[in-house]
Amino acid sequence: MATKRVLNKSTYKDYLFDILNYTFLIIVMVVTLYPFLNVLAISLNESTDTIRGGIYIWPREFTFNNYLEIAKYDNLVTGFGNSVLRTVVGTLLGVFIQAMVAFTLSRTDFQGRRFVSTVIVLTMYFSGGLIPGYMLIRDLQLMNTFWVYILPGLVSAFNIIIIRSFMDGLPFSLQESAKMDGANDFTIFYRIILPLCKPVLATIALFVAVGQWNSWFDTYLYNSMNENLTTLQYELMKILENTTMGGNTDANQMRPNAAQQSQMVSPDSIKMAITMVTVIPIVLVYPFLQRYFIQGMTLGAVKQ
Repeated sequence: MATKRVLNKSTYKDYLFDILNYTFLIIVMVVTLYPFLNVLAISLNESTDTIRGGIYIWPREFTFNNYLEIAKYDNLVTGFGNSVLRTVVGTLLGVFIQAMVAFTLSRTDFQGRRFVSTVIVLTMYFSGGLIPGYMLIRDLQLMNTFWVYILPGLVSAFNIIIIRSFMDGLPFSLQESAKMDGANDFTIFYRIILPLCKPVLATIALFVAVGQWNSWFDTYLYNSMNENLTTLQYELMKILENTTMGGNTDANQMRPNAAQQSQMVSPDSIKMAITMVTVIPIVLVYPFLQRYFIQGMTLGAVKQ
């Protein structure tokens, strides 16, 4: 009887914990999803009806006119292609180079490890500023080139520190055993370190990809005069500014009827439609990287 009472009491506590746990998770889910669903609903609602307010998670007058309004502007296709290209190239090169730097700094036999690490960390607190950076890009002749999107962001001190911290947790005996088998540093990096670092590299790749995809200020500074090198975010920024201010910010890059049509839609609807155009590609990519966030790659890799 005593055992039965204990089990019943334990079962009651388990049920209570499950109820509280599920309630908390449901609240978190609602708080997380509601802003996204609200933005989606407003972007799919008729602009004139949106001004009335009262739209929550479902559009009152369903329409695609807000997205069609955005599609009327020139250079969106070119900007989309450049944004995709800079995201892919910038992410691959950035993650690869940052992983190489982190691997070098994780080596205990690297004599300049402490000095180089200190210099890299200092760049997180001190910078030359916007004007020196602009002058540097100009003197390097990167103005009006695609590589101005790639080269300045190849090295990130924050990402290097994260990758190096992950590599520091890997058993160094893996590298020692590989050297005993005749492997050099490049072979160790490609064949051993990179496969074991997939979780952290996937995380950093997502950080870099989001930064590249959302970037527009570098286009404004360095490539605003070159329509062939425009980016999607920069074009969307111009549409948003034109709709909000009621004027045409760059008449040479927009069709004649675009400014007239933009006056017939509400700024809130255009804002939400632009937000969805910006967010959806990243949301589609995230599930492919999520599995690496929780995957333990070093379990059972070596026994010490």
